[in-house]
Amino acid sequence: MQVIVTHSSDQASMALTALGWSAFFDDQLEPEETGLARMRIATVHRARLTAESTSGPVRLTLSALANTADYAVGDWVLVESGTRMLVRRLDRKTVLQRRTEGGRVPQLIAANVDTLFIVSSCNDDLNLARLERYLALANEAGTTPVIVLTKADQVADAGPWRDRAADLQRGLEVVTLNARAPDAVKALARWCAAGQTVALVGSSGVGKSSLLNTLAAKAPEEAQLTGSIREADAKGRHTTTSRSLHAISGGGWVIDTPGIRTLHVSDISTGLDQLFAEIAELAPECRFRNCTHAHEPGCAVRAAVAAGTLDQVRVERWRKLLAENRSNTPVQSGPRGNKTTKTRSKRG
Repeated sequence: MQVIVTHSSDQASMALTALGWSAFFDDQLEPEETGLARMRIATVHRARLTAESTSGPVRLTLSALANTADYAVGDWVLVESGTRMLVRRLDRKTVLQRRTEGGRVPQLIAANVDTLFIVSSCNDDLNLARLERYLALANEAGTTPVIVLTKADQVADAGPWRDRAADLQRGLEVVTLNARAPDAVKALARWCAAGQTVALVGSSGVGKSSLLNTLAAKAPEEAQLTGSIREADAKGRHTTTSRSLHAISGGGWVIDTPGIRTLHVSDISTGLDQLFAEIAELAPECRFRNCTHAHEPGCAVRAAVAAGTLDQVRVERWRKLLAENRSNTPVQSGPRGNKTTKTRSKRG
């Protein structure tokens, strides 16, 4: 009898690990919570949540005070087995979030993501400034960014497209592929192994849904709708309208997200320093500690631009993101114990 119970326990543990469970989450369990089921949020809707369990999809029961906006696809939650009542959410290992214009709190994109696939394409949709925003987001979240350039089959040579993207950040992985081809799975396999979670972000029409269908080996009747890029302006049409968690045929999990037309940056100082490492490393060599790298004498950044070792366009994009991050990042002000949170003035 003891052998059967141990075997069942081992199987359950392996199933949880395949879902993405790790010691990071195990360490958060209180002794009285060991009997609760561990599930992973699969979809978030206005009034309901669904989750993946070791036995399949589950619709969760929510308390009257629960707010679905507090949960992200990829979250781990503890659930009462019989009632399927959500008890609590575990702390996140990583979280991808963005601040919408006018929004008071960040909008959750995905949680507990190991690798962020930033999807663009080998055509006019390849916008380096927009890719930098996604890279800063991934850096700040602590996820590993990988740029995936689709539609490689539609150009004579994908090399120049790959090189332009690879220059955006040190050590950045860039993969070119045809999102509909079976060999796309092989090209991305090392990030999609059992227990690994990837998320897809990017503009509409670049091939995110096609890539999801390929990675998850979706049958035609289950496939995500796809939309092409308009030839007139290379802009995409929205096909994915909500975030969702899907099993990858290689054993991992993929979170699909709606196309993001505008990505405002805020709270990403660390992410920007990693993205623009060549500028961050030069800054301490400037004569003035608070150098803006715009006009001050003895500026190491301006000297590097003059010497041709640093791209002026790159510096301008850095300066724009830095200013945007500063104006969008909330600060606390007021007396101790009665502080209020507000964003800085755009002139500040």
